[in-house]
Amino acid sequence: MKLFTIAVSLLAAVLPLQAQHTQYVNPFIGTAGMGHTFPGACVPFGGVQLSPDTEMIPHNIQGKYQPRTYEYCAGYQYTDSTIVGFSHTHFSGTGHSDLGDILLMPGTGEVQINSGTAEHPEEGYRSRIDHSKETASAGYYSVELQDYGILAELTATKRVGVHRYTYPKGADGHVVMDLDHGIYNYDGKTLWAEVRVESPTLVTGYRITNGWARTNYTYFAIEFSQPILEYGYKDKAPVYYRGGYSGYKNFPEMAGRKVVAWFKFNTAEAPQLTVKVGISATGTSGALKNLRAETEGKSFDQIHSEAVAAWEKELDCIEIEGTDAEKTMFYTSLYHTMINPSVYMDVDGLYRGLDHELHKAEGFTNYTVFSLWDTYRAEHPFLALMKPKQAEDMIESMLKHYEQSAHHMLPIWSHMANENWCMTGYHSVSVLADAIVKGLSVDGEKALEAMVATSTTPWYDGLGEYMKLGYVPLEKTSTAASNTLEFAYDDWSIGAAAQALGNKAVAQEYFKRGSYYKNTFDTALGLARPRYADGSFKQDFDVKQTVGMGFIEGNSLNFSFHVPQDVPGLIDLMGGEKKFIANLDDLFGSNLPEYCYADNEDITADCLLGGYVHGNEPSHHIPYLYAWTKQAWKTQYWLREIMNRFYKPEIRGLGGNDDCGQMSAWYIFSALGFYPVCPGTDQYVLGAPYIPYAKLNLPNGKTLEIKATGVSDKNRFVKAVKLNGQTIKNQFLTHKQLLQGGSLEFVMSSRHK
Repeated sequence: MKLFTIAVSLLAAVLPLQAQHTQYVNPFIGTAGMGHTFPGACVPFGGVQLSPDTEMIPHNIQGKYQPRTYEYCAGYQYTDSTIVGFSHTHFSGTGHSDLGDILLMPGTGEVQINSGTAEHPEEGYRSRIDHSKETASAGYYSVELQDYGILAELTATKRVGVHRYTYPKGADGHVVMDLDHGIYNYDGKTLWAEVRVESPTLVTGYRITNGWARTNYTYFAIEFSQPILEYGYKDKAPVYYRGGYSGYKNFPEMAGRKVVAWFKFNTAEAPQLTVKVGISATGTSGALKNLRAETEGKSFDQIHSEAVAAWEKELDCIEIEGTDAEKTMFYTSLYHTMINPSVYMDVDGLYRGLDHELHKAEGFTNYTVFSLWDTYRAEHPFLALMKPKQAEDMIESMLKHYEQSAHHMLPIWSHMANENWCMTGYHSVSVLADAIVKGLSVDGEKALEAMVATSTTPWYDGLGEYMKLGYVPLEKTSTAASNTLEFAYDDWSIGAAAQALGNKAVAQEYFKRGSYYKNTFDTALGLARPRYADGSFKQDFDVKQTVGMGFIEGNSLNFSFHVPQDVPGLIDLMGGEKKFIANLDDLFGSNLPEYCYADNEDITADCLLGGYVHGNEPSHHIPYLYAWTKQAWKTQYWLREIMNRFYKPEIRGLGGNDDCGQMSAWYIFSALGFYPVCPGTDQYVLGAPYIPYAKLNLPNGKTLEIKATGVSDKNRFVKAVKLNGQTIKNQFLTHKQLLQGGSLEFVMSSRHK
């Protein structure tokens, strides 16, 4: 872990703090083969994720997809040797992307308005870097820009990105602002951008983009610590008509579709420049309010210190013992669970809604970035357990989305006041149901209304046919089988919420719909299989193939286990317990041929354990399914194999996309010894801890100490589980039991029962 050592030592050099937990956070830990992480600066759930971008590969050229753009979902690749600049918005570990808003890049000498190339960075404003002179930690990033001799440092508040550039002695310095830069960019993504120089130290503006978020407004207010000496811009888009007067140098109004602006400063005499960038979705006045409220009168070091303190406070919810490597993996994972969803409102509560009107958040914090196909499984249950206030505000944000939706639907996958309709199912209902069943403060009647409305939208992804036939037919969508399984689980969760709220009629209806998973099972095969509207099953069916077989990001071998709401029923469908165990054993023990995933961007060989695909979220609950059988010890065995293989404190340490905290939340739960197999129940299925000791500082003020003395790769099996001295005879704990606190002891052994 040479890189981690460098990060910690440099942090100590710039900011000596008593950092119990943040010293173990390594933002460089990313995805095997892909690196979909951003190593920059943010605060917990912050609306700013300020980070370096290392390449500008477009999503498409004249409509033709560019495959390498997938490598840059987070804008950054550790294998790159140049940096283009520092932008203020990023996703955390997604498999599709957007954002990269408001790119700044400091430089010296002649101003360049093009980015240049990795092979010839001198032809543009980008710079070479040496990774040994790069560091990242919670709330901080720094790197030396070799072509300019500039030390660039980054930190952040919730709504402000803060840069500190130290220029070489005697050098004439400048800052380039590229408003055409973006992640998953393409020619025409930026619809319009404007910049106003309000004073010698204040610049405001905005840009509107059309990407994954079809209409994304990002306003900014930038404060420089030195007065601007001179400035200018160029619109790189062809201009065939321009009304009125417009100057390209020292004229305080700049506008265009591909605006690149530059600002010069007297760095020869004052070599250090601090740049504070407030952002907002409501207007430049909102960005300015955010800037002043969060950073006015504060130095870079003070803001950095506050960012570290914010992370320390949030990470303090769990204290663990273990090796440095185990602590690094654990606290980095905990850090990942608190990046997205992120705050999406101004300091006064004003935010842009899904209807693109401005709304005021009354009594809650508005959030965005809901990667729900991924995060309903463990990320949101983790927040419900350890961060219930944030979880409640996120649910309120989803309900506002429903109110503002032209379709009267809860979010599917939404960000920046846009629904991007990515992935399948309507898993926001699971998040709401889980919170209701676990007793969080939720407007239950409004939530149930929204859940029912969402689940009865007939045009959505085969849902109309599903309601008529009891399954989604393959003629309607290529993911018919997985859609049926996902709809059925979601419907069951609506039933669970209705039952908790005392609505028997809705509960009965949706529990019935929750059994529709049976309609996509081929009982002769004992696995899920897509079928046509006439009832016949798809022929030429390959249970191992992940493409073109009726499933999304998975194959039948994995997706057939997606019945968390009725595992006993699933066991019966598969032919009984013996066959069920054999299917699980085969999944983990048989290799998946390369042809089965060669055309799937999300899967590489290092994401696989046999045929089990940990990098694809539908598999995440599968290791725990042995708990419903007489061979529960196999859950304990395979969990440790998965954590050893797919969670390493290294640059390519994650065996799949983190997907806004889902991979990391899985690890946190599994390392503690239990997992929410079926959100919408109050149960956590028991596994086996990965670490010897953890203390949960619960949000109700109580503590839960988890002990697994002697746990190791050898001593991975659980002989007994004791809660406050009483032996647990079930294979699960309840939410209420966890919140009561006390002591949870796992008696470990080298032998299974």
